[in-house]
Amino acid sequence: MKKALVLGGTRFFGVHLVEALLEKEFEVTIATRGKTEDSFSTKVNRIIVDRLDLREFKHLLDKETWDIVFDQICYSSQEALAAIEVFKDNTKKYVFTSSKSVYNVGNAETGYVEEDFIPIEHPIVIGPKEDFTYNEGKRQAEAVLFQKAPFPVVAVRFPIVIGVNDYTERLKFYVEKVVNQEEIHLVNLEAAMDFISEEEAGQFLAWIGLSDFTGPINATSNGSVKLQEMIYIIEEKAKASAKIISTDNEDNISPYNISETWLISNEKAKELRFEFRELKEYLPELVEDLMKVVK
Repeated sequence: MKKALVLGGTRFFGVHLVEALLEKEFEVTIATRGKTEDSFSTKVNRIIVDRLDLREFKHLLDKETWDIVFDQICYSSQEALAAIEVFKDNTKKYVFTSSKSVYNVGNAETGYVEEDFIPIEHPIVIGPKEDFTYNEGKRQAEAVLFQKAPFPVVAVRFPIVIGVNDYTERLKFYVEKVVNQEEIHLVNLEAAMDFISEEEAGQFLAWIGLSDFTGPINATSNGSVKLQEMIYIIEEKAKASAKIISTDNEDNISPYNISETWLISNEKAKELRFEFRELKEYLPELVEDLMKVVK
């Protein structure tokens, strides 16, 4: 039986990753801080570990051999370097959950492609996540993994992941504001975004891990929505009008408040035969589901 280790991230789309691995008959071990109960019962093995404590991290995890390690919680060069130290002799493949936030120059309007950020060329600065912005922390993690890891690496660059189990409640923010007739601050309703569903994200991680692919890869649902379109969908489901304003305050600051279109291309993943869902088909259903739990 093949063995997979999942580091963190089992509250949201990591649940779907673990379920996909179990369906493929992997022996799955999840390594977390043990602060959140999971739903897997006796189906998985568990290790409680603080990955920021290198001595503990290494002591608990470098004695096993893993076919694939899935790292959901790496945010800096220091954490990536520690992962290399721990897994350098005991994994056949390393799948790192990265982000489209690594991109800052390129094709935001038409969709960033993988070549718009090349981690093997990015200067490494070793430091903890507190030393970096979220964007630069992910760039640093990719740079360390691709420049220094002795094992094959995949970096999956996701957009914002959406779903009913999203504990950040970013999409739910908009649903609640419309339902409750409260103000929403947005600066450009014509700006478009892409997303990926929690189910797709977990399934994609498992799929790319089982493939022969290595390197950076984007993963996003097909299509995009302008913020105005997203608001229309919510208004239609809520049977209420949104109160969009151009000035912000502590109550109306909005999580998707981008000033310009911000997209990534999923062409490379589609060329590898992964079938993404259509964003505009499932987004209305998700809004309906979120309406059932709004305040």
